[in-house]
Amino acid sequence: MLKLVRFIVPVLACLAFSGWAQSDDKKLPDYKTVQLQQFPTLQPFTLASLDQTKPTYIKFWASWCQPCMEQMPHFEKLYQEYGDKVNFVAVNININEKRQEISKVQQRFKLSMPIYLDQQGQLALALGLVGTPYSVLLNQKGEKLYSSHESDSVLDGFISRLAQGQQLPAETATSDMTAAAQQKLLANYQTGEQLVFFTATWCDWYLAESRPEMAKQCKDAQAGLNQLAALLPQKNWSGVVNHLWTDDKALAEFNALYQMKVPFQIDSYGVLFQHFNVRSIPVLLKIKDGKKVAEISDFSNPQQIAKQLQ
Repeated sequence: MLKLVRFIVPVLACLAFSGWAQSDDKKLPDYKTVQLQQFPTLQPFTLASLDQTKPTYIKFWASWCQPCMEQMPHFEKLYQEYGDKVNFVAVNININEKRQEISKVQQRFKLSMPIYLDQQGQLALALGLVGTPYSVLLNQKGEKLYSSHESDSVLDGFISRLAQGQQLPAETATSDMTAAAQQKLLANYQTGEQLVFFTATWCDWYLAESRPEMAKQCKDAQAGLNQLAALLPQKNWSGVVNHLWTDDKALAEFNALYQMKVPFQIDSYGVLFQHFNVRSIPVLLKIKDGKKVAEISDFSNPQQIAKQLQ
C-alpha cells in the first residue's frame, strides 16, 4: 500500500475533486441514464430510477481494493443514519472482479445498501473516476457537487447537510476530456490493424495479496510481452495502461521494470478501456478498422499466440 500511496498522491491531489465539465462539445454518457446491473440479480438499473427528490451518494469500490475495505464500515454506518433521506448507490467498478468476492464483502461488512455493477465502466467514465475508493455526491438536482477518495468528516458534513435538505451548488471544473478529444484519441484505432496490450501499472503488485493469481498473470504477461512482440515484428504494437492510480512517473517505472520495447500510454479518463469494453487485465486485443476481432487473455504459449495472430 505504501508504494501505491507514493506515486498516486500527486495525481489525486489534482484530480480528486475534478468535476463534470460543461463544454459544448462534451457528450460523455449521461450518468443518469447509464445502465448498471443490480447485484446479484443482474437486473438493469439507472440512476434516473432513484427518488429524484433526494440527493445521491455514489461510492465506487472493488473487492480487491484494501482502502475500500477499510472504508466499508463507515459507508454502512452512513447508510444506517441517512439511508432514508439520501439515495445510496454502492457501485462495483467490475475490473478483474469476481462475483463471489463481492458476496464475501457484502457478508463481511453486513452491507444493507443496494449494490450495482458498472459492467462497462460507463458510469466511472461519466463521473471522472481516477481511483477507488471514490465517493461522489449529487445534489437534489442531480448535479455533481463533491467527490473525494476519503471517507472523513468532510464527507460526513456534506451528507449531513444534504440530508437536512440544504440546496448545495454544483462544483465547477473543466478538467474532464471533451467529446472532441475522445474522438481524436479513438481515431488512432479506426483504420488499419493493431495489436493493443491492456494492463495496469499496479496489477502485478497491488493485487499480490488480494488476488495472487491475477497478480502473477499480470507479471508473467508483462514480462513476456517483448518476446511476444518480437515474434510478430511486422505488426503494429502498442500498450495501454489503466488510468486508475497511475501517473507519468508510475508509467516510467513500469516501462523501466519490464524494459518495455512496446510503446505504452496512459488511458486518460478510461476512454479506451470503456470503448473496447476491457473489464479484465491483462488482455491483448487485435483491432482492425476500429473493431475488436481477437482477444487474448492466456499468455502461457507465445508461439501459439503468434500463430493465432498471423
